[in-house]
Amino acid sequence: MKYLKEATIIFGITMVGEILNHLLPLPVPAGVYGLFILLVLLCAGTLKVEDVSGVGDFFLDTMPLMFIPAGAGLLNSVQEVKDILIPLTVISVVSTIFVMAVTGRMAQRIIRGTGKRKEKGYRL
Repeated sequence: MKYLKEATIIFGITMVGEILNHLLPLPVPAGVYGLFILLVLLCAGTLKVEDVSGVGDFFLDTMPLMFIPAGAGLLNSVQEVKDILIPLTVISVVSTIFVMAVTGRMAQRIIRGTGKRKEKGYRL
């Protein structure tokens, strides 16, 4: 019964994201709306992590299975991918390095900012 309640919460938030996707004329995927709503509910304390952790862990555990159809689709179109393999590899490597660098810099800024606030006696 616990898992049914957790799944209902997660799918309900996903449904609200789908509704927002149809109502708002923004180029934002419905899943992003759902994740943002979930984040707001968790940060506000309206929803506790324990309320969705069981089903959330299950979804994370089964996520690799969701990539099997995409991998099979790539195998079916391997000839088209061969033609763009070098540009695809270069773009993937460069964008990965860029994302890692930006993420590292932002993490450093956040950590430094948190340390400065502690030194000045601000509450976090």
